[in-house]
Amino acid sequence: MTLTWSQLLSEHRLALQLGPPGLTSTDGFPMETRTEPERDHDRLRFSAPVRRLADKTQVFPLERNDSVRTRLTHSEEVSAVARSIGTQLAYNGPAELTVVENVTRRVPAIMAAAGLAHDLGNPPFGHQGETAMRAWFKSRPHLFGEGEPPPGDTETLTEHHGRVEAGQALTPAMKADFRAFEGNAQMLRLVTKLQSSTNGHGLNLTCASLSTLMKYVVPSDRIDDANFSGRGKVGYFASEAATVAAIREHTGLMGEVRHPLTYILEACDDLCYCVVDTEDAVKKGLVSFQDLIGHLEGWDGKDQPLDHVVAQAGLDRESAKSAKLAPAELNDVLMQRFRVHAIASLVTVAIRKFNEQHDTIMARNPVPPLLHQAKGVGLVRALRDFDRTHAYRHKDVLAVETTGYTILQRLMSMLWRGITERESFEDPKSRRTSPFADLVYSHVSENYRRIFEERPRCNQQPTLPMRYRELQLLADNVSGMTDSFAVSLHDKLVAFDVGASHRPV
Repeated sequence: MTLTWSQLLSEHRLALQLGPPGLTSTDGFPMETRTEPERDHDRLRFSAPVRRLADKTQVFPLERNDSVRTRLTHSEEVSAVARSIGTQLAYNGPAELTVVENVTRRVPAIMAAAGLAHDLGNPPFGHQGETAMRAWFKSRPHLFGEGEPPPGDTETLTEHHGRVEAGQALTPAMKADFRAFEGNAQMLRLVTKLQSSTNGHGLNLTCASLSTLMKYVVPSDRIDDANFSGRGKVGYFASEAATVAAIREHTGLMGEVRHPLTYILEACDDLCYCVVDTEDAVKKGLVSFQDLIGHLEGWDGKDQPLDHVVAQAGLDRESAKSAKLAPAELNDVLMQRFRVHAIASLVTVAIRKFNEQHDTIMARNPVPPLLHQAKGVGLVRALRDFDRTHAYRHKDVLAVETTGYTILQRLMSMLWRGITERESFEDPKSRRTSPFADLVYSHVSENYRRIFEERPRCNQQPTLPMRYRELQLLADNVSGMTDSFAVSLHDKLVAFDVGASHRPV
């Protein structure tokens, strides 16, 4: 059974609306003229999680140079490129797509919304933040009911909070949710549940937007690292399994299949970060424009896009000579022109590949990422190699990342005490058993605390083990922090961290 675009672009929302869109007032003035996907984009654009991206690392943690990208500027650029490709597909894409009602407004808005939201679940300090969170969970098997805590472990010295209670066993998927923590799955949880709302469904985006955002499609116990079809990382947590099932029902994506537009979103993310991370490395003065061109000219796996941007760089360099620019300004100007040529070339590749493989994708058959195929992969791989060498592994970047890693590890341990040091294991609202635990718990997001403390409602989320809920509150809170907030909270709490309280057994 093939996918159909009319169903894939489902405007169904998982929570009931207060009123249908398009109502008119008594004087006939339209109250709502946006399409449903356009409303999705605007809900995201005005949301606090998007604003927080301004203080989250893209590549360079705690960067003081305002022209270097943050996670927010990266997301805005992905959104812009995604909207552009969406517009081209809506007008000139596959025939089955272009005939869908109001497609020229719906698809660009879905792509813009997805580009804006795709990194919302990423913790502070970039990918090092994810690594720090996974490492913390992996190093504490006793929290999952596997073995005893290490001697003198001050995180788990209270009566019941260091072990899993009887009847509270976690499934393999629940354990893997944390040991293989993934920002994309956290993003889905954030927009469907955590973001403040009164309907229990977060921002209550349309199913089309939500399914496009799902870069990965499997739960944490079904990861297949060798598979290129969205199964390489966690797609959703156990707590969102029912939500994902509902999304798939309304979009026709049953059976762990990617939404076709997800391939476009993935390509936009890939091309933005491989090109603009290079630009930021030049902007910071870590390398020069000439270093970049020399790297590309010496690359073995050349292809048409790579040859094109190198040739254009040569023309731009010749035309800039007459301007007699200072070396730093010349670097900037040439790098900006390079960015334009590189992104335009890779956008063309992505659109061509999507159109070529449209029927395969619609038949529910996975294809490799669009920019990992021929006619584009050479430029992408060359830029990634350059970024790894000159940006990601630069000594200054590694030093700050190491600091961020250490801060998150210590911060998670202190937050864990605030979450678990309480009088009653069964009652998450019960009084904390130490002044330090009280202090820490008061710094946990009120919205996240409310979700943790309330009894799960059967129609919105499954009944989850208390230990899973504790671990998830920790992950929710840490992943929602900005870089500077994580540093500030760590410095504020660490002076009071003098060991866990002891209650009589």
